[in-house]
Amino acid sequence: MNKLLTTMFALAVACVTVSAQAQKITGNAEAGAKKTAMCVGCHGIIGYQASFPEIHKVPMIAGQSATYIVSALTQYKGGERKHPTMRAIADTLSEQDIADLAAYYSQLGVKEGGAPPLTVASHPSEKVQSLIARDKDNACTKCHGANFNTPNDGTVPKLAGQHADYLYVALKSYKVQNQHQLGRSNAVMSGQAKKYTNPEIKELASYISSLPGELKTVPESLLHDPK
Repeated sequence: MNKLLTTMFALAVACVTVSAQAQKITGNAEAGAKKTAMCVGCHGIIGYQASFPEIHKVPMIAGQSATYIVSALTQYKGGERKHPTMRAIADTLSEQDIADLAAYYSQLGVKEGGAPPLTVASHPSEKVQSLIARDKDNACTKCHGANFNTPNDGTVPKLAGQHADYLYVALKSYKVQNQHQLGRSNAVMSGQAKKYTNPEIKELASYISSLPGELKTVPESLLHDPK
């Protein structure tokens, strides 16, 4: 009996493993290029501003890592990131759609050899240095990289060069709790954001946005010419 149970257990594990492997989804950039209709109205216009929860430029996503884009869209779809418009859009996307869009935007506008240097191009002011130093665990640079452009994990975004007002809104959202339509659920980021006042977050956002990065907005007219 024990031998039979062991065999059955082994077969069950094998089936789960095969099933998981079968469900692994690979993004296709060419397919993603045909699925951008709901993206270009905001992310395909340079300087386009959103009004929720306050006026700010929509984030640059071309050149962001595919893994992060998948993570972000999945969180909007699941409600971990609360944003009515993004939730509505994400709800219409299948896992394959998300993977394809992520693959497409991750290589959009990226040119070989065009990445910025691995060291920051400008030194932070004394005030910003003191804010960064407040993080005793160095979580900001450990996760996002010393230049805020080399994340240590695929689900962590590149931040260097991102719009300052978007970074400000995004970081503040991690401080929000118990609101139906606003806030982001992430224990690490929530803990980090709560260390700073909103004016201090604005200082950090301004500095990070001044750094050289790979993120950009590719105009809709060039959207299907990734190089």
